[in-house]
Amino acid sequence: EVQLVESGGGLVQAGGSLRLSCVASGFTFDDYSMGWFRQAPGKEREEISCINKSDGSTYYTDSMKDRFIISKDNGKNTVYLQMNNLKPEDTAVYYCAASSTAWCQYSLLNKSFWYDYDYWGQGTQVTVSS
Repeated sequence: EVQLVESGGGLVQAGGSLRLSCVASGFTFDDYSMGWFRQAPGKEREEISCINKSDGSTYYTDSMKDRFIISKDNGKNTVYLQMNNLKPEDTAVYYCAASSTAWCQYSLLNKSFWYDYDYWGQGTQVTVSS
């Protein structure tokens, strides 16, 4: 059974930091590119960042690249999202997902993640207070 389990969300004050984790099981982690996404109340899901399975290169949505950092540990089947200088507008449910595509930057560029990502986690809530 494929599973992606996010953790690390919670309530944080503006300016604070959180590190989200996503543990994968049920598939060969090394064979998938990984992405982080978020969905705020009343808004569409948006992609934050992805990391390629092919070479480990990372990509970000422009508005988030200065504060968020994606990384992964293949030995632990885990992808992380370090979030710094959090703002109230970062409040959302955060999701990780796995894609068999080798070059995740095209999915980010084309906003085609609903087509390109194969597995999704259930999400973790992040709330940033002002």
